[in-house]
Amino acid sequence: MGSQNSARNEAYERYVMAEIIVRVIDAYVYHYKEDELQFLILKRSKTKIYEHLWQGVAGKIEKGETAWQAAIRELEEETGFIPHKMFVADHISSFYESNFDRINLVPVFGIEVRNSNVTLSEEHCEFKWVNYRKAYQMLTWNGQKKGLKIVNEMLNSQDDRIKWSNVLIKK
Repeated sequence: MGSQNSARNEAYERYVMAEIIVRVIDAYVYHYKEDELQFLILKRSKTKIYEHLWQGVAGKIEKGETAWQAAIRELEEETGFIPHKMFVADHISSFYESNFDRINLVPVFGIEVRNSNVTLSEEHCEFKWVNYRKAYQMLTWNGQKKGLKIVNEMLNSQDDRIKWSNVLIKK
């Protein structure tokens, strides 16, 4: 009986996902222009994977960083901005990488900036400030669209989710 269970467990373990990790973040940057909510969408450079893909701020979490610290660093590196306000979105995106056989969980953040003066890094070749509907249309991946949708809903809701998920930024 014991060897039969052992063989069954070994067969089962071959089908179990080996790794689930959190190694990247997504952040949807916004500001208000004359009381109209606008989102920053960035176009990836030709030299990058997923060339010419439109996206929000995104990047890897470095050793010793928390996800929210990575979002602030990536914001500054990719756009030159420092955050005015920041919150954790009520959503975790995910995607599967077949070449590594792993699932990535992606924390999503909303980040408000005070102006629209973007300083692009080499990672991106173009940017646009657009309303929610246009930003949603420009994004490719469903995970991106869902993240943006949740950030937009949280900004326009009358509930306390943003207050409860606010990230305290040292200024």
